[in-house]
Amino acid sequence: MRQRVAHALTVRLEQLAQVAELSGAEAPRIARLLEAASVATMHAVALDLLSAPEARAIWRDAIVRHPVLASAQPELREAA
Repeated sequence: MRQRVAHALTVRLEQLAQVAELSGAEAPRIARLLEAASVATMHAVALDLLSAPEARAIWRDAIVRHPVLASAQPELREAA
C-alpha cells in the first residue's frame, strides 16, 4: 500500500509540474493545486500511509526535477 501511495503522490506532482510548465498559469492558480497536494501528503502521513521522510524525499525529488514546484508553501511541504 505504501508503494501505491508514494507512486500516486509522485505521479500527481509530475502532473502538476507539467501543467505549471506548459500552461504558464499564474502562480496563485498553481499554488492552490500545490496546496491541495501538500494537504493530501500531510493526510497520507497522518494516516501512516506514507512516512514523513518518504514524503519529504518525494517532494524534494520532484522539486529538483521541476523547480516550479518550489512555489508550494514551505510549511506545507515541511509538514509532510
